[in-house]
Amino acid sequence: MMTILFVCVHNSGRSQMAEAFLNKLAAGRVRAISAGTEPAEAVNPMVVKVMSELGIDISHQKPKKLTLEMIEQADKVITMGCGVDEVCPGTFVETEDWGIDDPRGKPLQKVREIRDQIQVRVSGLLTEISYRLLLPGGVGVQGLVIGDEPGLPG
Repeated sequence: MMTILFVCVHNSGRSQMAEAFLNKLAAGRVRAISAGTEPAEAVNPMVVKVMSELGIDISHQKPKKLTLEMIEQADKVITMGCGVDEVCPGTFVETEDWGIDDPRGKPLQKVREIRDQIQVRVSGLLTEISYRLLLPGGVGVQGLVIGDEPGLPG
């Protein structure tokens, strides 16, 4: 199974939302994990609130420390706006930086906008993954449906 690793500094906002969206939308066909280079004590309560508005409960999640093992097990590493080179220099894992604002200290409406940005990016990522995997010689992700999750705008 393909594994996507979402990384940000504190693993308390952006990367937690991305992990939750990917795991919800992919329904077990692609696996998301998240971590931070300097993990916070807890997930940002505002992030927990805006995700719960879409029926996604991340209140049980805990920020995790990024490890070399996580990077090595990932098929793709996505940083959320904190740069790629500092996170995994010299690795052979495909990396990408999404450049998304940190929700820490932002008002509720701005956190919702960040959440919505992440949801759009994750949906696009799933479309890209399913397309690449369905090409001749690809692994295939049977039954992967993008944007049809109840309660999530597609």
